[in-house]
Amino acid sequence: MTGDRIRAAQPAALLLAAVLLAAVVTAVGLGLGGGGVRSVPGIEDPGALTTWGLPIARVVGDMAAAATVGALLLASVLLPGGRRLGAAHLRYAVVAAVAAAVWALAAAALLVFTLSDLFAQPLAVVLDPAVVADFVVTDAQGRAYAATAGAGAVVATLGLGITTVRWARAALALALAGVLPPAFTGHSAASANHDAAVTSLALHVTGVAVWVGGLTFLVIAALRRESGLGVAARRFGVLAGAAFLTVAASGVVSAVVRLPSPGLLFGSAYGRMLVLKVLALAVLGGLGWWHRRRTLRRLDLGTRRPFLRIAIGEVLIMAAATGLAVALSRTPAPGGGGGEPTRAEELLGFPMPPPLGDFPWTPLFTQWHVDPLFAFGTAAAALLYLAGVRKLRARGDAWPVGRTVSWLAGLAVTVLATMSGLAVYGKAMMSVHMGQHMVLAMTVPILLVLGAPATLALRALPPAAKDGPHGPREVLLRLLHSHFVRIVSHPVVASVLFIGSAFVVYYTSLFETLMRSHLGHMVMLVHFLAVGLLFFWVVIGIDPGPRRPPHLGRLFVLILTMPFHSWFSISLMSSVDVIGEGWWTGLARGWGPSLLDDQYNGGAIAWATGDIPVLITTVILAVQWVRSDAREARRVDRQIDRGDENDPLAAYNAYLASLHARDRAPQPARIPGQPGTASDHPTHEDS
Repeated sequence: MTGDRIRAAQPAALLLAAVLLAAVVTAVGLGLGGGGVRSVPGIEDPGALTTWGLPIARVVGDMAAAATVGALLLASVLLPGGRRLGAAHLRYAVVAAVAAAVWALAAAALLVFTLSDLFAQPLAVVLDPAVVADFVVTDAQGRAYAATAGAGAVVATLGLGITTVRWARAALALALAGVLPPAFTGHSAASANHDAAVTSLALHVTGVAVWVGGLTFLVIAALRRESGLGVAARRFGVLAGAAFLTVAASGVVSAVVRLPSPGLLFGSAYGRMLVLKVLALAVLGGLGWWHRRRTLRRLDLGTRRPFLRIAIGEVLIMAAATGLAVALSRTPAPGGGGGEPTRAEELLGFPMPPPLGDFPWTPLFTQWHVDPLFAFGTAAAALLYLAGVRKLRARGDAWPVGRTVSWLAGLAVTVLATMSGLAVYGKAMMSVHMGQHMVLAMTVPILLVLGAPATLALRALPPAAKDGPHGPREVLLRLLHSHFVRIVSHPVVASVLFIGSAFVVYYTSLFETLMRSHLGHMVMLVHFLAVGLLFFWVVIGIDPGPRRPPHLGRLFVLILTMPFHSWFSISLMSSVDVIGEGWWTGLARGWGPSLLDDQYNGGAIAWATGDIPVLITTVILAVQWVRSDAREARRVDRQIDRGDENDPLAAYNAYLASLHARDRAPQPARIPGQPGTASDHPTHEDS
């Protein structure tokens, strides 16, 4: 009985030790970096409670968020099981609900502490419902912490009633979404090049939540001797590798943004703490490699001690790294004294680009602005695709080179549209923005759908065991044939989304709202790309789906949709109202055409560039049609050669023979007076 109690207390002791270690490292880091003591002449100090309570609340919130994600990840993804949660899965869902409640309370405390810190007033002064409500409504940080607290509260409330894997995964998605809002506010959003800063931080916190939370609860599952631990560990190995790469790459981007010179790595408190984080990351990467080489094999044999010994050390190192991250968030980065940014820099996230000049297309290829989301996304898409092709060829299967070239070309054009001068000037000029829109919605999708990524994945991914849980291949198949995909891939729905969304974005206040935040701008670009992929998948897609219209029907869809695109372009050219006027006037661009002239140019670009993809798509569709008929002819020929009983030509010949035999057959004798015989109709002789 004593041994059972010790084993039952081990998970709670591990979590408590991790939180305490993170808190201690945070306090030490704040002391070394000067983030824990604020003494600014002329500004009242918010008090010791806020100064130290804010980072401690952030540590608790970060650890609780990771615990929520980890428990839901273990219950819905890692541990094998059926569609309904088993007893062990339900236990971790309850733990996730408790952790989410702690997370929500910590986020609420962060909201109040941040308000006290921003106004440099003691907590008792700002702790007024009206003041707090005004902070939530008017300030980005207030809204971010309120959104995080809301996500935690929803997961905590609904988590106790989760009984199926589907709802557990929905709660996991909500928890991952809940860690993102603070990344788009605070120091990252206020720094120079804040587009790269906030995107890299968002990727960073997501990777950390999956990595730290997943490993922590994998250790807890090992301590509790859960069945299926080996399967869970192998599944987490894939996620951990992706999370490690995401955390490392996003950390590099964040360091480059915040440190103007490499010498500040060791010449400033911020840089030295950053070096410690890098060392911790390197150690964690080495331990993860050791797991894959040694301990995972022993797990399959039932030996858990080597895995636990290393994994517990990993969890504690992760907790220390979390404490360092919180201390870094309160430590001023060096080299930040470059003066107050202009209004244009605040809106764009980078300085206003120079005029286009006498050669207007040249800066579109020389002005580059790296966006981590599209940089990491396109790199991952290229590597995964090439890995799938390599796997097929390694086992002797063929894969058309044209599809690989098309996929890589589509990713290259995506990089060009989202990180070259198209992206830089696209935020300052409507005409360039419309060109970026057309490239993402009408050029990139054609190239990507011809790459047939889903077909490649279905051929490269291994099928799940007969009696085992569904793997990635089965999940992809279910998604392709799901009710949702069946609805959105209907030609009418895809066409409405493709054309109608442009009218909704540009002819409402939504365009200006999305342009005013980096997250909104990213959502808009991803949306244009997504609706383009959906539409061209319906028209010329190679990948399987729930509905494949005949080629003639696809041609009608293309012909009937494009006039609406021309209508949209002409409406832009003829409009006398400036779309998103508040955004453009806020930039105060002092060069180039007027706002209405620039908008007219944008409509002209949309009209001109829309015809070329339509022509290319028509040619591709015609080629696919001819090839489809040729394949059908070859299939019929093979049936004829085999003498197949289902041979359509043989069936047709048999049908003709039956008609001929019926015509040559003797007619039955006619009985006078019987209905339907000739005697019922008087002849000339009868009359």
